[in-house]
This record gives sequence, structure tokens and C-alpha cells, in this order.
Amino acid sequence: MSASTVELTKDNFDDIVSGSDFVLIDFWASWCGPCRMFAPVYEKAAERHSDLIFAKVDTEAQPELAAAFDIQSIPTLMIVRDNIAVFSQPGALPEQALEDVIGQARDLDMDVVRASVATPAPSDGRG
Repeated sequence: MSASTVELTKDNFDDIVSGSDFVLIDFWASWCGPCRMFAPVYEKAAERHSDLIFAKVDTEAQPELAAAFDIQSIPTLMIVRDNIAVFSQPGALPEQALEDVIGQARDLDMDVVRASVATPAPSDGRG
């Protein structure tokens, strides 16, 4: 892990994620080939976007965190903005796809996101 990424554990997760307005989380494991392929792409993005928090969760060392987020396959990338998960997708992203996802997450209007989270989905009347 480089100086540009933070290791998340069950002990520091809430402090880091709640205390930050934009966090990318890479759920990974050392035995996972795709995780090892994604690691340098993630590290490079962390260096390019020094204003964001890039974090990693070792699913072997932190099974409670993996379970809490229902991580079924790794690597899984999650983006949390203002304590709301706005993106979660399994699979190793190529560099350009990761940049696109970061750009889309940056462009989100969080007032709209918060309103959509706070408003229950409309009923279809079959209730």
C-alpha cells in the first residue's frame, strides 16, 4: 500500500469515511489476481486525485467490513460521498474507466442524491 492510500479497518472505518466527503474504497485480497492487477491503476489514480481519500479494505483481514457491505466478489470499488454510497461495482476497472467513474461521482449534485435517498420510492399501487 502506498502513502496515497489508507488501509480501512473496522476500528478506523467510521472515522475516516464519516470524516470525509469523498472516499473511494477498494475491497481486495492478496490472493486475488484481478485485485493485484487493479492495485497499480488504483494507486496511480490516488496520486492524480490527491484531494480525494483512496482507501483499501483487505477482505481477508476485515471480514466484518466485507460482510457489512455485502461484498460478494473482489475487487469491488465503492465510492462514498457525504456518507452515501453513490457507486459500487465488482471487477477490476481499466484506468480510463476508473477516471470516468471518479469524474461522474465528482459531478453528482449531492443535494439531489440526498433528496432521492430521503424520499421513498413511489408505490405502484399494488401495495
